[in-house]
Amino acid sequence: MALALRWLRPLPSLLHRSSFLLTRGLPRAPTGCPALLLEGCGQCGHQVLLSRQLATKKAKGKGQSQAKVNINAALVEDIINLEETNEDMQAVIEALKEDFSRNISVRTSPGALDHITVVTKDGKFPLNQLGQISQKSPQLIIVNMTNFPESTAAAMKAIRESGMNLNPEVDGTMIRVPVPKVTREHRENLAKLAKQSTNKSKEALRKVRSKSISQVKKSKSKVSEDTIWLLEKQIQQMADEAVAEMDKLLAAKTKELLG
Repeated sequence: MALALRWLRPLPSLLHRSSFLLTRGLPRAPTGCPALLLEGCGQCGHQVLLSRQLATKKAKGKGQSQAKVNINAALVEDIINLEETNEDMQAVIEALKEDFSRNISVRTSPGALDHITVVTKDGKFPLNQLGQISQKSPQLIIVNMTNFPESTAAAMKAIRESGMNLNPEVDGTMIRVPVPKVTREHRENLAKLAKQSTNKSKEALRKVRSKSISQVKKSKSKVSEDTIWLLEKQIQQMADEAVAEMDKLLAAKTKELLG
C-alpha cells in the first residue's frame, strides 16, 4: 500500500506539466477580445475573427480542410460592408434563377416573352410594354402590336433573336409565334443556353468579388496585413459558395431539360 501511494504522489505535477505542454502553443484571446479570432472567444462569448495562424495552417491527411473564415461584419464595417457584398452576390444568383424560369423552359409560355428586349428608335422596351401577349392555343402565342404598330418589325426581330428557338410570323399588327415541338435538339439547345447564362452570371459574380476586394485593399494603410488577408479570404469564400449554388442550379436545370 505504501509503495502504491509513493507512485501516485508525482501524478498531479505530471498532469499539470502535460496540460501546460498541450496548451502553451495555442493562441489566447487578449483581455477584452480585440484579437482576430474565428468562431469566438470562450471566455467572453464575443464573436470575433480567426487569426491568420489558424486560417493558414494546412490540415494533414485526407478528408481535412482549412478552417472556415466567418468574420463578424460589425467588426469590419469601417473597411467594407460584407452584408452588402453578400446581397450583391445573392442578387446575381436570383437573376440566374429568374432567367432559367422565364427563358429556359421546355414549354414556351406567354410569360416567357414578357421581358424580351425590343430595340426601337425611342429606346429599349420589354415586349409586354409594346404588345399584348396571349396564348391562342398550346401551339400558338399571339402578340398584338396594335398600340405600337411601328414597332412590329423590331418586336419580330427581338423574338427571333431571343435564343428561344422561336420563328414568329407577322399578320398586319399581329405577330404569330408558333410554339416549337419539344425535340431532343430543342432540349439540347436549351441546355446550351442554360450553360451560357450561368457563365454570364459567374462573370457578373467575379465583378462583385473584384470590386469588394479592391475596396478592402484601399484600407491597407489603416489596418494590419492579416486583417486584409482575412477579408480577402472571406470574400473569396462567399464567391465560392455562390458559384457552388449556381452550379447546383445549372445541374438541376440541365436534368430538367435533358431528363
